[in-house]
Amino acid sequence: MSRTLDSSGCGPLSWPEEALRANIIAQVSLALNRIWTEWYPSRGYSFNITGSPGYDQAYVNGRTVFAVMERLTAELFNTYVQRTGDVEPYFTEYCDGKTVTCPGMKQWGTVDRAREGMNALQILRYYYGNRVQLVTTDSIAAIPSSYPGSPLRRGSTGTNVRILQKQLSRIAKDYPSFGKPTVNGTFDEATENSVKKFQKQFSLTADGIVGRATWNKISYIYVSVKDLAELTSEGETAEGTQSAGGWPGTVLRRGATGSRVEQVQFWLSDLAQFDSSLVSVTVDGSYGAATERAVRAFQQKQGLTADGAVGQATWNALYSAWVDAQSDLGGTAWPGTALRRGATGMEVRLVQFWLRLAAGNYSALRTVTVDGSYGAATVSAVEAFQSLFGLTADGVVGRSTWNKLKEVALAVANKIVAANTAPGQFTTTVREGSTGTTVRAVQFYLRRLSAYYSDIPTVTVDGRFGAATTRAVKAWQARAGLTVDGVVGRLTFQSLYDAVQALDTSGPVVRTVSLPTPSATLRPGSTGPAVLRLNRLLLFMSQWIPEINFPASDTPANSFDLELETAVRSAQRYFGLTETGVVTAADWETFRTAAEELLAANPAAASPEPGGIWPAGALALGSAGPAVLQVQRWLNVIASADQSADFVPETGQFDAVTEAALESYQLTAGLKTLGVVDADTWESLRLAAQELCRECQEG
Repeated sequence: MSRTLDSSGCGPLSWPEEALRANIIAQVSLALNRIWTEWYPSRGYSFNITGSPGYDQAYVNGRTVFAVMERLTAELFNTYVQRTGDVEPYFTEYCDGKTVTCPGMKQWGTVDRAREGMNALQILRYYYGNRVQLVTTDSIAAIPSSYPGSPLRRGSTGTNVRILQKQLSRIAKDYPSFGKPTVNGTFDEATENSVKKFQKQFSLTADGIVGRATWNKISYIYVSVKDLAELTSEGETAEGTQSAGGWPGTVLRRGATGSRVEQVQFWLSDLAQFDSSLVSVTVDGSYGAATERAVRAFQQKQGLTADGAVGQATWNALYSAWVDAQSDLGGTAWPGTALRRGATGMEVRLVQFWLRLAAGNYSALRTVTVDGSYGAATVSAVEAFQSLFGLTADGVVGRSTWNKLKEVALAVANKIVAANTAPGQFTTTVREGSTGTTVRAVQFYLRRLSAYYSDIPTVTVDGRFGAATTRAVKAWQARAGLTVDGVVGRLTFQSLYDAVQALDTSGPVVRTVSLPTPSATLRPGSTGPAVLRLNRLLLFMSQWIPEINFPASDTPANSFDLELETAVRSAQRYFGLTETGVVTAADWETFRTAAEELLAANPAAASPEPGGIWPAGALALGSAGPAVLQVQRWLNVIASADQSADFVPETGQFDAVTEAALESYQLTAGLKTLGVVDADTWESLRLAAQELCRECQEG
C-alpha cells in the first residue's frame, strides 16, 4: 500500500482480505508492466523501478509489516493481472481514491466492493473490465535487458531482428513515412531504410545500425504508440491468429475429439518448438494419452492444477502463451516468400494447420500432419485446396494461396461458413428473427467493417439476428447505396463480403483522435489524465519546435510540476499567448491545433510525391497525418486536370470533403466506392498523379 495502515479501522486489520488481495495483485502487476515494457531503461535510466509513489510504489525498509500482509504478499508474489488475449502484465493504474483520483482502481473503493461480497478478481474486473484475468507464473527471475548485446545491422538474422521488424511495423501505423518492413527475421534493405528514417525522425545518428540507443528508442516509441503502459493499452497480441481464442465453454479431456481438440494440440505442438520441457503432440483431433501428458506438462509449467484436462484457465493460458510466441515470429502475416516442397519451419506448420481446419469443413480436402515439413502429402493437400477455391493448382503456397488459406481457416474457426460452403457464398436470405451460420457471417463482416466506418455500429457475433444487427445492416445498406430494409439478401451479403475482402488487405484503419479540451483550467499542482495529455502534447511539439522547453530526460506524468510549468510558459511565449504558466481552454486549443498541423505536415513531402509509400493501414473518416495529406495532394493534382473532380483542402485531416472527393474518384476510376483509401485506391491515385505530373513536365 502507499501508506502505513493501522488497526484503527483504516488498515489490514479492518480491511476485508479480498480487498487486500486485489491491491497486492494490482501493485505486483503494475511493477511487472514497468519491467516488461522496459519503461525506464528505454528512456535512458539505469533502473527498472523507482521508489516514488508518484510513479511506482514506495518501499520503506524496516517499516512495520502486519502478519496478514506478510502472508498475502508471500502467497500472491507471483500472481498478476493480464487481459485475455494479451501477453503483457496489465498496467493496473491505481490511487487511494480519496486524496488522489485516477481512471483506474480506487484503493479505498476496494473495501466497499469487498464488503459487497466481491472477491479479488471481481474487484479487479470492476475497475479494469471483464477482459482481465489472474495469471500465476513460476518464472519470476532476474531482470534481463531486451537489447541483444551487440548492434543489429544489414545482414543480421534471427529472433531479435524479428522483434525489431515487428516493432517498426507497428510504429509505421503512426509514422507511415518510415515504411513497414516485412517481419522475416532478416535485416534487409527495407528494414535498414525504416531504421534510418526512424533515427532521423528522433534525432539519432541515421546510419541504419541498431545499437543500444536506437533499440531503446524504438522500444520506447513502440510502447508509447501501443499504450502498453496505459489503461487504454492495445495489448500485445499476434495479428491474424486463426481463432479469437475464446473459451469454447466445454472442458476438454481424454476421449474428446474434434476441431477444439485440434486447436489445443496445435498450440501445444507450437509451444514445444520453443520449450524443451513441453511435449510435442500430433494434431489429429483425438484427445488421447499423449495429449493428456502434454497438457499436464504445460499446466505444471504454468502453475495450474495438473489434471490433464483443458478447462477455461488452461485454455486461456495456452492461447496466451501461443500468442506470446507468435508475437516474436511475426504472427500470421504473409512471410514474403513462397512455400514449396522441401520447406520447413513455423510458416509451414501454420499452413498445415489451416489445411487441417479446412479439411474438417470441406469433404473434397484431405487432412495433413502438422509437422513443419513441406512434403508430398502437404503438396497434395495444397493442390486440392487450390483446385477447390479456383487457384492455380501448383502445390506452392504463394501470396494468393496463403491469403485464401487464412481466410478459409478463419471462417471455419469462427463458424461463419456451413459445411462445403465457400466464404462469401450466398446461401439464404436472413432478417430479424433469423438464426444460424449465415447470421454469424453477416455479424462477423459487420463487426470487421465497423472498425473502418464510424457510422456502422458494432454487433455481437452470436448467430441471432436481433434489433442491433438490423440497425447495423441498415447502416451498411445506406452507406453502400442499397435498399435500406435491414434484410440481408444476395446483394447485401455480397456487398458485405466484397467490402471486407477489399479492406482486409489494407491493414487496420489509421485514425487520429483529437484530444478533448480539459473541463477545468490546468495549473501547477493539478493532476490527472488531462495533465498527462498536456505533457504528451508539449513533448510531441518540442520535437519540432526547439523553443518549447520540454526536458529531454523528462517522462510525461499526470502531475503539473515545475518542469511542466516551464514547458507551458515557453509554449505560451512561442505562440504569442499571455505567459502565465496556467493552461486555459484557449491555450489548450492553440496547442492542440498546432500539434495537429505538425502531425499533418511532418514528415510528409513538401509537394505531391507520385512515388509515395503505401502506409500499410487503411485511411478513413477521422484519419490524420502525412498519408492523408499525400492523398489530398494527389486528389488535387487530378482535379487540376479534370474539371469534374473536386479540389480538397490540404490539411492532413480526412474530413467529409475529402471523403466525398475520394468516393467521386473511386467511381470514375472503376474502384469500389468505399470512401476508404485501401491498397488498391492508394495505388490508383499514385499512378494517376504520376501520369499527370509526367504530362505536365512534358508540356
